Amino acid sequence: MTIFLAILLGTVFGFILDRVGASNPQKIINMLRLKDFHLMKVLLFAIGFSSLILFILLSLGVVDTEHIKIKSAYTGVLIGGLIFGLGFAVSGYCPGTGVVAAGAGRKDALFFLLGGIVGALLFTFIFEFVESTFLFDKILGGKVTLANTNIEKYPTIFENIPAVVVAGIISVALIVIAFFLPKKSN
Repeated sequence: MTIFLAILLGTVFGFILDRVGASNPQKIINMLRLKDFHLMKVLLFAIGFSSLILFILLSLGVVDTEHIKIKSAYTGVLIGGLIFGLGFAVSGYCPGTGVVAAGAGRKDALFFLLGGIVGALLFTFIFEFVESTFLFDKILGGKVTLANTNIEKYPTIFENIPAVVVAGIISVALIVIAFFLPKKSN
C-alpha cells in the first residue's frame, strides 16, 4: 500500500508540476532572471499554504510529531545549496522538475538526470574525504528548531514562541507575496 500511495502522489505531483510549467526549463530560467513570476507565485503560495496546514495540524495533534524529522544544518549544506542553485539556474531544472520533463519527453532533461546520477556517483567516491573536512561542521548545534515545536529531542532557539505562530507568520507572508507579485516583470 505504501508504494502504491507513493506512486499515486508522485504522479499527481508530477502532473501538477507539468501543468504549472515547471517542466519547461525556459520558464524556470525566466523566473530566476525575474522576468516571469508565474512559477514563483505558484511556489510561494504552495510553500506557504502547505506549511500553514502542516503546522496547524501539528499543533492540533492530528499529525504525529514522530513523523517530523529535523535535518542537521552543516556548513556543507550551505555550500551545496549554492552549487544546487547554480545548477538550477544554468540547466533550468531541479531533480523533481528534471524527472517530470523527462517523463514529458524532453531530451535535455535526460542529460540533466544523467549528470545528476554521475555527480551522485562521484560524490560517493569522495565522501570519506569530504566527511573529514569542515563541510560537516554543525551550525547552531545541528538539529535545532527556530520556535517551540514540542518535539523534545530537538533544541529550540526561541523556547517561548510556539512553532505554529512563527510558521503562521511566515506562511501568511509567503501567500501574500504570491498574491501581490505580478505575473510578468515590467
